[in-house]
Amino acid sequence: MNRVKNIGLLGFGEFGRILGDDLGKNSMAVVACDPQFENINSDASHALMDTSHILGVSAQELGAASDIIFSVVTAEQTVNAVRSIAPSLKAGAWVVDMNSASPGAKCEAAQMIGAGGGRYVEAAVMSPVPDKRLDVPILLGGPHAKEFMSVGAALGLNNLRVFSGEFGKASATKMCRSIMVKGIEALLLEALITAQSYGVADAVLASLDDLFPGPNWRDLSHYMIGRTLEHGKRRAEEMREAAVTVSETGLIPSMSIATVARQSWAKDHASLLTIKTLEDRLDALCAVAHLRPEGAA
Repeated sequence: MNRVKNIGLLGFGEFGRILGDDLGKNSMAVVACDPQFENINSDASHALMDTSHILGVSAQELGAASDIIFSVVTAEQTVNAVRSIAPSLKAGAWVVDMNSASPGAKCEAAQMIGAGGGRYVEAAVMSPVPDKRLDVPILLGGPHAKEFMSVGAALGLNNLRVFSGEFGKASATKMCRSIMVKGIEALLLEALITAQSYGVADAVLASLDDLFPGPNWRDLSHYMIGRTLEHGKRRAEEMREAAVTVSETGLIPSMSIATVARQSWAKDHASLLTIKTLEDRLDALCAVAHLRPEGAA
């Protein structure tokens, strides 16, 4: 493997910071670009100021300097992010697109990078990142995926798998999984707020334990509702991409669109994460939704 001189992070949100921290520990030179750097009070700017081994640069500078670029922006910015670096990209540079975007968006991004002489790798992240960090399972796609395996492993990405030599397959897998996972989150949120309003949440959870044995539905509900409150904005964006993924097949994305709405609603109530028990959190959600207590008229 050619020696990697510079790592570029296109996006400096949660995943970008984890990559920057862990790759920096491996003595890699890391540069990062994020539009939020323009606001010195943004979370991205504060995170950058807290690091000593990551240099904030422009998109053009990042493209010119980096041997490997990890694109970790929000889902809706996938194509725009690639467009921002394509003109200055090094010949042969790797662009590893880890965003939760539709197969169509990934194929469009791949075409731009290929036209600029870069090597685009589709990467579908299949598990929450903070717990597993560089051990998070990632499906790789496209004609350069197999070659990138050894490159990624040398960086410490320990759970890579070549999924397909075609672009779009890995992201389709990710998006269809998201329809299920984010959809279940939205269903639990809506069902249990309603049940709590009627005073029957315990009965509903007991019924789920009986009907779908395996998970502890009370614990699972608490976890999943917490995820919607904490990450509703990002989940809503991802589900918009999931809806696009469904639409690209010709099917109307009715369930995905409904999930966007419920996840987007959840983001406005992130302050309720400080409430520790499921029951108290559901009571608070009933209150902010202005529901009638126990379905009273």
